[in-house]
Amino acid sequence: MFWESVLIAFEGLRANKLRSALTMLGIIIGVGAVVSLVSLGMGVQQKVQKSIASLGSNLIVVMPGASKAAGVAHSAAGSNITLTNQDAKAIAKEISGVAHVVPSVSGTFQVIAGGQNWNTSVQGTTTEILYIRDYKVGSGTFFTNSDDESRARVAVIGQTVATNLFSGSDPIGQTIRIGKAPFRVIGVLESKGQSSMGQDQDDIILVPITTAQDRLIGQTYVNNINIQAESEQVLDKVQEDITSLLRTRHHLAAKADDDFTVRNLTAIMETMKESTSALTLFLGGVAAISLLVGGIGIMNIMLVSVTERTREIGIRKALGATFRNILLQFLIEAIVVSVTGGLIGILLGVGGSYAISKVASMETVVSSAAIIGAFGVSVFIGLFFGIYPARKAALLDPIDALRYE
Repeated sequence: MFWESVLIAFEGLRANKLRSALTMLGIIIGVGAVVSLVSLGMGVQQKVQKSIASLGSNLIVVMPGASKAAGVAHSAAGSNITLTNQDAKAIAKEISGVAHVVPSVSGTFQVIAGGQNWNTSVQGTTTEILYIRDYKVGSGTFFTNSDDESRARVAVIGQTVATNLFSGSDPIGQTIRIGKAPFRVIGVLESKGQSSMGQDQDDIILVPITTAQDRLIGQTYVNNINIQAESEQVLDKVQEDITSLLRTRHHLAAKADDDFTVRNLTAIMETMKESTSALTLFLGGVAAISLLVGGIGIMNIMLVSVTERTREIGIRKALGATFRNILLQFLIEAIVVSVTGGLIGILLGVGGSYAISKVASMETVVSSAAIIGAFGVSVFIGLFFGIYPARKAALLDPIDALRYE
């Protein structure tokens, strides 16, 4: 009897192909929207995580200025003059578990070489940035600690800068003018390409930090200090020790707020993951509304179908069909509509995800969990919204049904 009900249900759908297709449309759009939008949200999440991870592993960043405390916003991190090269040297010397320490300053300058000019980011740093950021020198050499101590006017340039200033000729040994100061190019970095956030990592010039402070920017303080811990296990301990050391060095009273901000990228990544997960859930929730609308469409069409087939139901009951037979027939029709719509919607959603990544150049991640979840919801919706029309059909009195015109 079950398979007979299945066959009758399919016959009913086949008899009204256009109506069945239009009923599926709401489910198709709903499932497709859920899959594609969740894929987009997860792509954003992955992009942010890659961007943070590309800065270095086991990384701690110290910024000048206090963060929010006790609900009161203090001066923004990065806005105060509270960190120095001496702070960085003290961290490297006195904190155990530290692998590398890199203080840095930066600014944007117009750079001139011969008849060419280019606006780029100039970063004053130390030799240890090679280890933290995994920079590699493609040609020439990197500056040394003695260059830093002597405030030498030497520069290591990225591939984008080399291309725009020297047009294929060898930059090594040539002079460039950063702002008004002449610098000798001693090295060219290997290409790193774009970051996951779309930033050109080759559009940069690295110079010794003391040179940048004294001869370019004219400041005695640093904009940030990057510290790489030896392992993830000592990350929290190193962060606590850095905070204690800097409070002591800056002569802060016991109850005074920090005049610096210490963050580790693991914590930052967790915060960003929570934010992007909330975005993904929001996008999925908005798309799921169309699934609900599709479910209402199924119930509406099924009610119309029950009304149109009242005499058929009466004949089937008169011939011995039970409450269960009629209920099953209409439930199967509703579920077939939702399942078929769900499968088509999955194909549409996956295709839409790839289309977004190609056309809009946005990263998308097709999630099997989103596919299974959207399909499961579509089946549930077909079942839920099909119960009332199916029950109404099954409860029809056969005498009244046979009289129905």
